[in-house]
Amino acid sequence: MALSPPQKEIANSPKRFRTAICGRRFGKTYLAIRELAKYARIPNSRCWYIAPTRGQGKGIVWDQLKDRLDSLNWIAKTNESDLTITLVNGSEITIKSADAGERMRGFSVDFAVFDEFGDMSGDVWTAVRPTLSDKEGHAFFIGTPKGGRSSWAYDIYNNALTNDDWASFTYTTLDGGRVSEEEIESAKKDLDAKTFQQEYLATWVDSAGRIYYSFDRAHNVREVEDLNTDVIYTGWDFNIDPMSIVIAVRRGDDLYVIDEIRMYSSNTQEAVEEVRARYPRSKIWAYPDSASRQRKTSAGGSTDLIQLQNAGFIVKCLNSHNPVRDRINAVNSRLCSGDGLRHLYISANCKYTIEGLERQTYKEGTSQPDKDNDYNHMMDALGYMVEYMFPIRKDVGNITQPRSWGHGLAV
Repeated sequence: MALSPPQKEIANSPKRFRTAICGRRFGKTYLAIRELAKYARIPNSRCWYIAPTRGQGKGIVWDQLKDRLDSLNWIAKTNESDLTITLVNGSEITIKSADAGERMRGFSVDFAVFDEFGDMSGDVWTAVRPTLSDKEGHAFFIGTPKGGRSSWAYDIYNNALTNDDWASFTYTTLDGGRVSEEEIESAKKDLDAKTFQQEYLATWVDSAGRIYYSFDRAHNVREVEDLNTDVIYTGWDFNIDPMSIVIAVRRGDDLYVIDEIRMYSSNTQEAVEEVRARYPRSKIWAYPDSASRQRKTSAGGSTDLIQLQNAGFIVKCLNSHNPVRDRINAVNSRLCSGDGLRHLYISANCKYTIEGLERQTYKEGTSQPDKDNDYNHMMDALGYMVEYMFPIRKDVGNITQPRSWGHGLAV
């Protein structure tokens, strides 16, 4: 099957797991059929094409798949009720429905395609992943960027940042070469900006009310070699479930978050011991919540702040809380300042910090962060540190003495 250059790049990737986020009419289904045929050519292979629903799978790919395999004289028999094609070499290709994920357990699979995986629940990957293990099978995820940065699909797409078994690709509708520029411009006029960006430009559209809008994985997630950990900087949120700590290294004006700690049903002393165990030779600066001056999360009567000091940490915290927006603004300005410079970077292994920066939102209709999730704890820990180290300046300008009005009060 002839492929366009972008399709060929995806098809030629040697990675075990591939993700292709592409605009509409790029040719994703065509590529999926080609990949199913490639893996099914190996005798006695089991290949699955998984769609959000059975109806979608049958409507999108079933007839095209049969026609293609029939033209190659590969088909031994076809089962319309099971949506299974058995090939002359003993291989099987079956159309599956993501909403029947539990019925996929217990099989052994060589290759699986997840088409429009952004419309599926992440549970389907949980069910299918073990079926690939005994044969070290491959998987191919294709679709448009549904669900934005808060979705499991976005997590799957970003696996390539931290896992050598994964590769991710992004192409617009125009890249596919199947739709003219004139048609794309016409669609741009007909659709709202969010829909056009998602469906034609293959852009992950941020969720509404996102707090840390300056964060961008492509620019703020960075691995830097040879960072000196002789001195580390730590931000602390003393919530019991979970106790959250971010750990960073400073290089000039740049701050690199290299580690994170989340501890459930814990206390300050246990958290101190964990930091010390990970960085036994480091000089440690700690930036806790100002409430640590009074709060006690361990037995013995000592406040959280005193326990940090007794551990030998250099403790810096504000005397009282600034407005939450000041902390948020400080973080956003380090992620990307108004002049486009970035001074805050996150290591890819800091999963919860990255998720918080991408997913924490304001409560609808307010300027208050939504705390009905775990993201706020790690974000508070990061914010306490960043705000103290790099506060937003509140210059009021030069104050001059008022001039005389030039007239006196009549009496």
